[in-house]
Amino acid sequence: MYRLNISGQKVLSTSNSSPFSSITCGPSGRAIAEAIDPDLLNAVQAHLNMERQAHASYFAAAIWFAERELRGFSRFFRDESNSEHVHAAKFAEYIIARGQSVVLQVVEAPLQSWASPADVMATAFQMEVDVTASLQQLYSMAERVNDTRTTVFLDPIVEMQTQSEHEFAHLLGRVKFADNQAAALLLIDNELDQGNNKPASLQG
Repeated sequence: MYRLNISGQKVLSTSNSSPFSSITCGPSGRAIAEAIDPDLLNAVQAHLNMERQAHASYFAAAIWFAERELRGFSRFFRDESNSEHVHAAKFAEYIIARGQSVVLQVVEAPLQSWASPADVMATAFQMEVDVTASLQQLYSMAERVNDTRTTVFLDPIVEMQTQSEHEFAHLLGRVKFADNQAAALLLIDNELDQGNNKPASLQG
């Protein structure tokens, strides 16, 4: 049995002497340890959808490169697509952990046609920039409402995203430097096929 508290949330209702009598529950009946700010929750939901959109966009890029026999580029974007799916799942799990229900929004058909590999990489880099900006906005919102649970959740994600943005900038630079020359692109393609997509390291 549930009753609504003054905030409109479900509260598990048993006998007055029960330790469960004052537990707040979310829409699915899951116990809530700490309520999440509604605006922050909406922003987390929107970011989850952004990760799903990136998943679709990178899969489209993997297809585009596969059609052009660039196996390494295709593999790279396939792996990135899978990573974005994992990222979306992380946010879904976090929403559930906060006692809320995940709302899946419409994912738009991704861009599927580009003029050159450099254009694909530029599109992907901009998507990474947008994802970084979204995470930074989430972090700022969480700090404003003193939601430490969310900032702790976001800390490793922001760090990984910053590294991903760095790697995409590196690849964009290499592809631009190749200047659409087949031999140069095939060299990069071979590197990607071997899983070598890291920027230069200056730390030894």
